[in-house]
Amino acid sequence: MATEESEIQTDYNHRINKVFSFIDENLDADLSLEKVAEVAHFSPFHFHRIFKAITGETLNVYLNRRRIEKAAATLIHQKNKSVTEISLQNGFTSNSSFTRAFKKFYGVSPTEFRQQNNLKFSKISQLESKNGQAYPSFEQYICVINDLKNWMKMNAKIEVKEIAKMDLAYVSSIGPKNLESAYAKLVKWATPLGLLKGNETKMVTIYYDSFKVTDPDRVRMSACLILDEPIKMSGEIGLTTIEKAKCIVGHFEIGLHEFEKSWTGLFIWMNENGYKKADRNPFEIYHNNFNEHPQRKCMVDFCIPVE
Repeated sequence: MATEESEIQTDYNHRINKVFSFIDENLDADLSLEKVAEVAHFSPFHFHRIFKAITGETLNVYLNRRRIEKAAATLIHQKNKSVTEISLQNGFTSNSSFTRAFKKFYGVSPTEFRQQNNLKFSKISQLESKNGQAYPSFEQYICVINDLKNWMKMNAKIEVKEIAKMDLAYVSSIGPKNLESAYAKLVKWATPLGLLKGNETKMVTIYYDSFKVTDPDRVRMSACLILDEPIKMSGEIGLTTIEKAKCIVGHFEIGLHEFEKSWTGLFIWMNENGYKKADRNPFEIYHNNFNEHPQRKCMVDFCIPVE
Protein backbone atom coordinates (compact mmCIF):
# COMPACT_ATOMS: atom_id res chain seq x y z
CA MET A 1 0.00 0.00 0.00
CA ALA A 2 2.82 2.39 0.95
CA THR A 3 4.57 1.68 -2.36
CA GLU A 4 1.37 2.41 -4.28
CA GLU A 5 0.91 5.72 -2.43
CA SER A 6 4.55 6.61 -3.15
CA GLU A 7 4.05 5.91 -6.86
CA ILE A 8 0.94 8.09 -6.92
CA GLN A 9 2.80 10.94 -5.18
CA THR A 10 5.68 10.62 -7.65
CA ASP A 11 3.25 10.76 -10.57
CA TYR A 12 1.56 13.85 -9.12
CA ASN A 13 4.93 15.61 -8.66
CA HIS A 14 5.88 14.75 -12.25
CA ARG A 15 2.67 16.27 -13.57
CA ILE A 16 2.98 19.40 -11.43
CA ASN A 17 6.55 19.87 -12.74
CA LYS A 18 5.02 20.11 -16.24
CA VAL A 19 2.64 22.74 -14.90
CA PHE A 20 5.50 24.80 -13.41
CA SER A 21 7.27 24.83 -16.79
CA PHE A 22 4.04 25.72 -18.63
CA ILE A 23 3.33 28.61 -16.25
CA ASP A 24 6.93 29.92 -16.51
CA GLU A 25 6.59 30.06 -20.30
CA ASN A 26 3.08 31.59 -20.33
CA LEU A 27 2.98 33.92 -17.34
CA ASP A 28 1.68 36.77 -19.51
CA ALA A 29 -1.24 34.68 -20.87
CA ASP A 30 -4.75 34.08 -19.55
CA LEU A 31 -4.12 30.97 -17.44
CA SER A 32 -7.49 29.58 -16.36
CA LEU A 33 -7.83 26.67 -13.95
CA GLU A 34 -9.24 24.55 -16.78
CA LYS A 35 -6.35 25.31 -19.13
CA VAL A 36 -3.63 24.60 -16.55
CA ALA A 37 -5.38 21.45 -15.26
CA GLU A 38 -5.39 20.14 -18.83
CA VAL A 39 -1.57 20.38 -18.94
CA ALA A 40 -1.41 18.11 -15.87
CA HIS A 41 -4.10 15.75 -17.24
CA PHE A 42 -6.27 16.27 -14.16
CA SER A 43 -9.86 17.41 -13.85
CA PRO A 44 -10.01 21.04 -12.65
CA PHE A 45 -11.41 19.94 -9.27
CA HIS A 46 -8.73 17.29 -8.73
CA PHE A 47 -5.95 19.57 -9.99
CA HIS A 48 -7.00 22.37 -7.62
CA ARG A 49 -6.65 20.02 -4.66
CA ILE A 50 -3.34 18.45 -5.77
CA PHE A 51 -1.70 21.77 -6.68
CA LYS A 52 -2.52 23.29 -3.29
CA ALA A 53 -1.27 20.18 -1.46
CA ILE A 54 2.12 20.34 -3.26
CA THR A 55 2.67 24.12 -3.34
CA GLY A 56 0.70 25.29 -0.30
CA GLU A 57 -1.12 27.81 -2.54
CA THR A 58 -4.15 27.79 -4.81
CA LEU A 59 -3.43 28.26 -8.51
CA ASN A 60 -4.77 31.84 -8.51
CA VAL A 61 -2.67 32.84 -5.48
CA TYR A 62 0.42 31.21 -7.02
CA LEU A 63 -0.10 32.94 -10.40
CA ASN A 64 -0.70 36.34 -8.79
CA ARG A 65 2.39 36.01 -6.60
CA ARG A 66 4.64 34.84 -9.45
CA ARG A 67 3.48 37.68 -11.72
CA ILE A 68 4.01 40.35 -9.07
CA GLU A 69 7.40 38.96 -8.03
CA LYS A 70 8.60 38.67 -11.62
CA ALA A 71 7.48 42.27 -12.18
CA ALA A 72 9.38 43.33 -9.03
CA ALA A 73 12.56 41.64 -10.27
CA THR A 74 12.17 43.38 -13.65
CA LEU A 75 11.71 46.74 -11.90
CA ILE A 76 15.03 46.18 -10.12
CA HIS A 77 17.11 44.82 -13.00
CA GLN A 78 15.64 46.41 -16.16
CA LYS A 79 15.29 50.10 -15.40
CA ASN A 80 14.75 50.95 -19.08
CA LYS A 81 11.31 49.27 -19.04
CA SER A 82 8.29 51.34 -18.05
CA VAL A 83 5.84 50.25 -15.36
CA THR A 84 3.14 49.92 -18.04
CA GLU A 85 5.33 47.67 -20.17
CA ILE A 86 6.18 45.49 -17.18
CA SER A 87 2.53 45.16 -16.13
CA LEU A 88 1.47 43.96 -19.61
CA GLN A 89 4.42 41.55 -19.85
CA ASN A 90 3.26 39.88 -16.65
CA GLY A 91 -0.37 39.29 -17.53
CA PHE A 92 -2.06 42.35 -15.98
CA THR A 93 -4.83 43.91 -18.06
CA SER A 94 -4.22 47.48 -16.90
CA ASN A 95 -1.72 49.68 -15.11
CA SER A 96 -4.19 50.40 -12.31
CA SER A 97 -4.90 46.70 -11.59
CA PHE A 98 -1.16 45.99 -11.55
CA THR A 99 -0.43 48.91 -9.20
CA ARG A 100 -3.22 47.85 -6.81
CA ALA A 101 -2.02 44.23 -6.71
CA PHE A 102 1.64 45.26 -6.35
CA LYS A 103 0.94 47.71 -3.52
CA LYS A 104 -1.16 45.12 -1.68
CA PHE A 105 1.74 42.65 -1.91
CA TYR A 106 4.75 44.92 -1.16
CA GLY A 107 3.13 47.88 0.60
CA VAL A 108 4.45 50.40 -1.96
CA SER A 109 3.65 51.24 -5.58
CA PRO A 110 5.81 49.83 -8.41
CA THR A 111 7.36 53.28 -8.93
CA GLU A 112 8.23 53.66 -5.23
CA PHE A 113 9.62 50.11 -5.17
CA ARG A 114 11.92 50.89 -8.10
CA GLN A 115 13.11 54.16 -6.52
CA GLN A 116 13.89 52.46 -3.22
CA ASN A 117 15.79 49.67 -4.92
CA ASN A 118 17.78 52.17 -6.99
CA LEU A 119 19.22 53.37 -3.69
CA LYS A 120 19.54 50.14 -1.75
CA PHE A 121 20.01 46.45 -2.51
CA SER A 122 17.03 44.63 -1.05
CA LYS A 123 19.16 41.60 -0.08
CA ILE A 124 20.81 43.84 2.52
CA SER A 125 17.94 46.17 3.45
CA GLN A 126 14.48 44.62 3.07
CA LEU A 127 11.38 46.75 2.52
CA GLU A 128 9.97 47.73 5.92
CA SER A 129 6.43 46.83 4.83
CA LYS A 130 7.51 43.32 3.81
CA ASN A 131 9.07 42.07 7.02
CA GLY A 132 9.12 44.88 9.57
CA GLN A 133 12.76 45.89 9.10
CA ALA A 134 13.56 49.55 8.47
CA TYR A 135 16.38 50.58 6.17
CA PRO A 136 19.78 51.11 7.81
CA SER A 137 21.21 54.61 7.68
CA PHE A 138 22.98 55.66 4.51
CA GLU A 139 26.35 55.56 6.31
CA GLN A 140 25.70 52.02 7.58
CA TYR A 141 24.60 50.97 4.11
CA ILE A 142 27.77 52.31 2.44
CA CYS A 143 29.88 50.57 5.09
CA VAL A 144 28.13 47.24 4.44
CA ILE A 145 28.60 47.62 0.67
CA ASN A 146 32.28 48.51 0.98
CA ASP A 147 32.92 45.58 3.32
CA LEU A 148 31.18 43.27 0.86
CA LYS A 149 33.21 44.61 -2.09
CA ASN A 150 36.43 43.97 -0.17
CA TRP A 151 35.28 40.46 0.72
CA MET A 152 34.49 39.79 -2.96
CA LYS A 153 37.98 40.93 -4.03
CA MET A 154 39.51 38.39 -1.66
CA ASN A 155 37.13 35.48 -2.31
CA ALA A 156 35.79 35.72 -5.85
CA LYS A 157 37.21 35.38 -9.33
CA ILE A 158 34.70 37.02 -11.67
CA GLU A 159 34.53 36.77 -15.46
CA VAL A 160 31.97 37.26 -18.19
CA LYS A 161 31.81 34.34 -20.57
CA GLU A 162 29.56 32.11 -22.64
CA ILE A 163 28.25 29.04 -20.83
CA ALA A 164 27.60 26.07 -23.12
CA LYS A 165 24.19 24.41 -23.32
CA MET A 166 23.58 21.92 -20.49
CA ASP A 167 21.08 19.04 -20.45
CA LEU A 168 20.00 18.27 -16.91
CA ALA A 169 18.06 15.70 -14.94
CA TYR A 170 16.25 17.45 -12.10
CA VAL A 171 14.00 17.22 -9.05
CA SER A 172 11.93 20.25 -7.99
CA SER A 173 12.19 21.86 -4.57
CA ILE A 174 10.03 24.57 -3.01
CA GLY A 175 11.99 26.33 -0.27
CA PRO A 176 15.68 25.84 0.64
CA LYS A 177 14.80 23.43 3.46
CA ASN A 178 13.62 20.90 0.85
CA LEU A 179 16.63 21.20 -1.47
CA GLU A 180 18.73 18.58 0.33
CA SER A 181 15.87 16.08 0.02
CA ALA A 182 15.56 16.86 -3.71
CA TYR A 183 19.28 16.15 -4.21
CA ALA A 184 18.95 12.90 -2.23
CA LYS A 185 16.17 11.75 -4.60
CA LEU A 186 18.33 12.71 -7.60
CA VAL A 187 21.36 10.79 -6.29
CA LYS A 188 19.22 7.75 -5.45
CA TRP A 189 17.96 7.71 -9.06
CA ALA A 190 21.36 8.39 -10.66
CA THR A 191 23.49 5.92 -8.67
CA PRO A 192 22.24 2.61 -10.14
CA LEU A 193 22.41 4.14 -13.62
CA GLY A 194 26.13 4.87 -13.22
CA LEU A 195 25.65 8.62 -13.71
CA LEU A 196 27.75 9.63 -10.71
CA LYS A 197 31.41 9.76 -11.72
CA GLY A 198 33.27 11.11 -8.72
CA ASN A 199 34.91 14.51 -9.27
CA GLU A 200 33.63 14.59 -12.85
CA THR A 201 30.03 14.75 -11.59
CA LYS A 202 28.58 18.25 -11.82
CA MET A 203 25.49 19.25 -9.87
CA VAL A 204 23.52 22.44 -10.58
CA THR A 205 20.88 24.41 -8.69
CA ILE A 206 18.54 26.57 -10.79
CA TYR A 207 16.62 29.41 -9.10
CA TYR A 208 13.21 30.24 -10.63
CA ASP A 209 12.44 32.89 -8.01
CA SER A 210 14.59 35.56 -6.40
CA PHE A 211 15.19 35.76 -2.67
CA LYS A 212 15.11 39.54 -3.17
CA VAL A 213 11.39 39.52 -3.93
CA THR A 214 10.07 36.09 -2.84
CA ASP A 215 9.50 34.65 0.62
CA PRO A 216 12.30 32.05 1.08
CA ASP A 217 9.79 29.27 1.80
CA ARG A 218 8.15 29.95 -1.60
CA VAL A 219 11.34 30.07 -3.71
CA ARG A 220 11.22 27.32 -6.33
CA MET A 221 14.47 25.62 -7.28
CA SER A 222 15.63 22.58 -9.24
CA ALA A 223 18.28 20.20 -7.94
CA CYS A 224 20.03 19.09 -11.14
CA LEU A 225 22.64 16.70 -12.51
CA ILE A 226 24.45 17.52 -15.77
CA LEU A 227 23.95 14.72 -18.30
CA ASP A 228 26.63 13.68 -20.80
CA GLU A 229 24.09 11.94 -23.05
CA PRO A 230 20.30 11.58 -23.36
CA ILE A 231 18.70 9.21 -20.88
CA LYS A 232 15.16 8.10 -20.20
CA MET A 233 13.57 9.94 -17.29
CA SER A 234 11.35 8.19 -14.77
CA GLY A 235 9.04 9.06 -11.89
CA GLU A 236 9.71 12.39 -10.25
CA ILE A 237 12.91 12.97 -12.26
CA GLY A 238 12.44 15.53 -15.01
CA LEU A 239 14.57 16.72 -17.92
CA THR A 240 15.39 20.39 -18.43
CA THR A 241 17.95 22.44 -20.35
CA ILE A 242 20.00 25.53 -19.67
CA GLU A 243 20.52 27.00 -23.12
CA LYS A 244 23.82 28.53 -24.19
CA ALA A 245 24.08 31.95 -22.54
CA LYS A 246 26.37 34.87 -21.84
CA CYS A 247 26.85 34.91 -18.07
CA ILE A 248 28.63 36.70 -15.28
CA VAL A 249 30.39 33.82 -13.52
CA GLY A 250 31.71 34.18 -10.00
CA HIS A 251 34.09 31.39 -8.92
CA PHE A 252 34.08 30.82 -5.15
CA GLU A 253 35.46 28.45 -2.54
CA ILE A 254 33.17 29.19 0.40
CA GLY A 255 31.23 27.81 3.34
CA LEU A 256 27.48 27.18 3.12
CA HIS A 257 26.81 30.26 5.28
CA GLU A 258 28.49 32.49 2.66
CA PHE A 259 26.18 31.73 -0.29
CA GLU A 260 23.84 34.70 0.27
CA LYS A 261 26.79 37.07 0.68
CA SER A 262 28.29 35.75 -2.58
CA TRP A 263 25.07 36.23 -4.57
CA THR A 264 24.60 39.74 -3.19
CA GLY A 265 28.17 40.69 -4.02
CA LEU A 266 27.87 39.31 -7.56
CA PHE A 267 24.69 41.29 -8.26
CA ILE A 268 26.39 44.45 -6.95
CA TRP A 269 29.33 43.72 -9.30
CA MET A 270 26.86 43.29 -12.18
CA ASN A 271 25.19 46.66 -11.50
CA GLU A 272 28.43 48.56 -10.99
CA ASN A 273 29.95 47.18 -14.21
CA GLY A 274 26.96 48.15 -16.35
CA TYR A 275 25.54 44.70 -17.12
CA LYS A 276 21.80 43.95 -17.28
CA LYS A 277 20.36 40.68 -16.06
CA ALA A 278 18.70 38.73 -18.87
CA ASP A 279 15.19 37.34 -18.43
CA ARG A 280 16.63 33.93 -17.57
CA ASN A 281 17.20 32.04 -14.34
CA PRO A 282 20.43 32.32 -12.31
CA PHE A 283 22.10 29.05 -11.33
CA GLU A 284 24.97 27.49 -9.38
CA ILE A 285 27.40 24.85 -10.68
CA TYR A 286 29.13 22.74 -8.01
CA HIS A 287 32.63 21.36 -8.62
CA ASN A 288 33.02 19.27 -5.47
CA ASN A 289 31.20 17.53 -2.64
CA PHE A 290 31.63 19.97 0.25
CA ASN A 291 31.42 17.07 2.76
CA GLU A 292 34.72 15.76 1.34
CA HIS A 293 36.50 19.14 1.59
CA PRO A 294 38.84 19.41 4.63
CA GLN A 295 37.16 22.70 5.65
CA ARG A 296 33.72 21.64 4.32
CA LYS A 297 33.89 24.31 1.62
CA CYS A 298 32.01 24.43 -1.67
CA MET A 299 33.85 25.01 -4.92
CA VAL A 300 31.05 26.64 -6.85
CA ASP A 301 30.31 28.92 -9.81
CA PHE A 302 27.50 31.46 -9.39
CA CYS A 303 26.08 32.30 -12.83
CA ILE A 304 23.91 35.30 -13.77
CA PRO A 305 22.69 35.32 -17.40
CA VAL A 306 23.09 38.84 -18.84
CA GLU A 307 21.99 40.62 -22.00
